[in-house]
Amino acid sequence: MTVTWEEPGWERLAAGVGRCRLPVWDCTAGLVAGEGAVLVIDAGSSPAEGARLRAQARALTGGRVTHLALTHPHFDHVFGAAAFPDAETYGAVGVDAVLTRARDRAELCADAVRNGLAEDVARASAGRLVPPRHLVSGEWTLDLGGGCQVLLANVGPGHTAHDLAVLVPGDPEVVFCGDLVEESGEPQAGPDAVPSQWPAALDRLLALGGEDALYVPGHGAVVDAAFVRDQRDALAARFGVSP
Repeated sequence: MTVTWEEPGWERLAAGVGRCRLPVWDCTAGLVAGEGAVLVIDAGSSPAEGARLRAQARALTGGRVTHLALTHPHFDHVFGAAAFPDAETYGAVGVDAVLTRARDRAELCADAVRNGLAEDVARASAGRLVPPRHLVSGEWTLDLGGGCQVLLANVGPGHTAHDLAVLVPGDPEVVFCGDLVEESGEPQAGPDAVPSQWPAALDRLLALGGEDALYVPGHGAVVDAAFVRDQRDALAARFGVSP
């Protein structure tokens, strides 16, 4: 499947692999195109934003989105998932409970409102949340056709208790990190973070991608292994975690 990357805001990272930075919260969404299959990584902050992502993915690839991977259960990454009803959706084990329990939905909604999402949009988005059909406990390989295989890896906990990374092999290899890595600001450790295990999660990311990979943070510019390692060391110092 040929991708032209002519949609405004999209950045080519490797053959068939790209990402965009969504407005307002600077959240990353990823795209991987195989032969007859299309994976989107994270869905944006509302069904309307998810619908725009779906339309852009179709415009870029000429095909429908067949797979959706959610890197972690925060509103700016999952509230758009309702716009992909026909996609096979993946998340880390445990994310299904966060997206279905009433108290967790209420907290997602409240967090969205605290961060500036309109309350009516937040409530409607939370009400339309559907848990991923496929839950990843270790690693899961997706075959997108045409020799394109993508590895989903449950590398958390860290930023949340349910952090999923996406490795796209190639030259270069590309690792979508979710908010385990942030470039445009200090990594955010909310009440659902697991600080004691976050540095180890970044060690797993580095082992997954290696020294020459491109690492795509949940917010900000694409970084390299040295940046991830420095952020790992900073988090260890911040949270008093031994090397």
